[in-house]
Amino acid sequence: MSDVSATPTADDTGAVSALLRLEGISKSFGAVQALEDVDFEVHAGEVVALVGDNGAGKSTLVKTVAGIHGADSGRILFEDREVSVKGPGDAVDLGIETVYQDLALCDNLDVVANLFLGRERLSAVRGMDEIAMEQRAWEVLRSLRVMTISNVRLPVAAMSGGQRQSVAVARAVMWDARVVLLDEPTAALGVAQTQEVLSLVRRLREHGIGVVVISHNLADVFDVADRIIVLRLGRRVATFDTGQVEPDDVVAAITGSKTEREVDQ
Repeated sequence: MSDVSATPTADDTGAVSALLRLEGISKSFGAVQALEDVDFEVHAGEVVALVGDNGAGKSTLVKTVAGIHGADSGRILFEDREVSVKGPGDAVDLGIETVYQDLALCDNLDVVANLFLGRERLSAVRGMDEIAMEQRAWEVLRSLRVMTISNVRLPVAAMSGGQRQSVAVARAVMWDARVVLLDEPTAALGVAQTQEVLSLVRRLREHGIGVVVISHNLADVFDVADRIIVLRLGRRVATFDTGQVEPDDVVAAITGSKTEREVDQ
């Protein structure tokens, strides 16, 4: 993982190229149309919040990017190149990592073992190279400025929610991730732990990583996101620059209602 922040690049027309772009994505499950002609984009060094009510299509969109669901139509572009994402391995090979709400950590293993699970380093002399893995674990945690973990040999089961989220994010980015998808990263966390995770999201942005955050917590969204994309009933219905919009406007887009300002007009 590099410490050098990336900046968005412009194409020949002057438009900023997206690191990851989805065009016209549709997905149905039987008679249920989960996504309909959805466009989506995230740039390097940008945090995009994906919001919407339950059933809006947020999880389906993320799982399509992550290779869990195949789209019925539309295309996915990575660095302006059309790519095929037919499974999670394809997404990982592109540099797309997903941290789901359940984190998928092994509680009985320590931080090092969780970070390297399935990707262990081997030494011709010692077998599993525990020393090299521990050193790499510390490098990643320090690069993300995760200060709350003082012992990488501590079992994950003994950690707080914020620490566990930090381990899951560190595991996602230590293999040179370019895009990180976070599903409700602050759900069920206290105030201090929430701030810990939001600070971690900001550091991902500083490293030039494109970050997509699914969240129902608008306070967290306004705290950390650069843009907000709203899905409703499987369609993209609004896009906001966080610094130029009020929470009521986002809620109105989520629910399909009018804001007081719109009514007054």
